Amino acid sequence: MQGQNKFFDDISRLMTNAMGVAQGAKTEAETAMKGWVDRWMADRDFVTREEFDAVRAMAVKAREENAALAARVAALEAALAGGKPAAAEKKPASSRAKKTD
Repeated sequence: MQGQNKFFDDISRLMTNAMGVAQGAKTEAETAMKGWVDRWMADRDFVTREEFDAVRAMAVKAREENAALAARVAALEAALAGGKPAAAEKKPASSRAKKTD
C-alpha cells in the first residue's frame, strides 16, 4: 500500500506542477495579448473614454454659451432696431459682420 500512496502522491505533485506551469503560461499569454492590443489601439489614434468625455463636456458648454450669446445678440439687435429705420434691419448679416480697419 505504501507504494501506491507514493505513486499517487507523485502523480498529484506532477499535476499540481503542471497546473502551475499552465497558469504561468496563461498569465504570460494574457500579458502578451494585452500588450499587442494596446500597441494596435495606440497606432489607430483612438481616444480614451476620459478624453472623449472631456471633449464632449467642452462641446456641450460651447453650445450653451453659443445659445446664450445668440439670445444676447438677438436682444441687442431688437433694442437697436427700435431706434433705427427699417432699412437698417434689412441688411444681410454678412455685410454687418464684415468690418474693415
